[in-house]
Amino acid sequence: MRDLYPKIKPYAKHHIEVGNPHVLYIEESGVPDGIPVVFVHGGPGFGCSPVNRCFFDPEKYRIILFDQRGCGRSTPHASLENNTTQDLVEDMEVVRETLGIKKWLVFGGSWGSTLSLVYAETHPDRVLGLILRGIFLCRPHEIQWFYQQGASHIFPDYWEDFLKPIPEEERDDMVSAYYKRLDSDNELARMATAKAWAKWEGRTSTLHPSKTVVDHFSEPHNALSLARIECHYFSHDSFLEPNQILRDAERLADIPGIIVQGRYDVVCPMQSAWDLYHAWPGSVMQIIPDAGHSALETGIIDALVRATDDFALRLE
Repeated sequence: MRDLYPKIKPYAKHHIEVGNPHVLYIEESGVPDGIPVVFVHGGPGFGCSPVNRCFFDPEKYRIILFDQRGCGRSTPHASLENNTTQDLVEDMEVVRETLGIKKWLVFGGSWGSTLSLVYAETHPDRVLGLILRGIFLCRPHEIQWFYQQGASHIFPDYWEDFLKPIPEEERDDMVSAYYKRLDSDNELARMATAKAWAKWEGRTSTLHPSKTVVDHFSEPHNALSLARIECHYFSHDSFLEPNQILRDAERLADIPGIIVQGRYDVVCPMQSAWDLYHAWPGSVMQIIPDAGHSALETGIIDALVRATDDFALRLE
């Protein structure tokens, strides 16, 4: 089994102004003349972590991490203003052009897979390849599954805690009920609902319970941006047209890709990965039989590191 590469520090950090009022945080690590790869984090609203650098051989890759609008070290924190999928796609182009990169490998999981796919379908000539994990196509039934009815039947105990901040008369539309509180002026209500939202996602992300994952999701800075921005996107159909990603999958025809999917992923069930695999002729799918959603489960780490090593050999 492959493990993560050793921890490394960035050799460069940048702050780039994009659409008002947003300033993005970007960092580079690995080698400046290596294969450019951009890590597209999840959420939307979660931000990057130092461990994200460790999926790539630092002697072969120029590793670019950036925090999307409103999260991580980008500012203003948890801002919903001018924050749409289309904005994020164009932000990626600003990052690429600012760093002087002609084409790059795109690596993303969960919402990061969504944004990576929309970016690749919008700018296929800028993508060397795609490595995607925990596929999320942002279709209405996927939101319903996780936030209304579906995952609730697998984790009724955790779901009960997710319900607590919402009065019974509002529970027929949990996303709207949460959004109402997360976008309110009541700071205490915002934080309480943010932590409940984030804890639900953290608890269900791994096949085996992980206090480390739950604590990371529940940390107030992470929880607030994750919950506010996810609710904002999901209340607006993720700013995508119906079935947009599969509809436009033909634009991926010349892009090689590896899909890594945990069989027991409850956050983003495997059907979406299966649908993408059949719509994208250039893809290879790897089903991890003993994993859930998290990128940090043993089998998923192994598959993702093997994927980045494989692309390094292809692209060298």
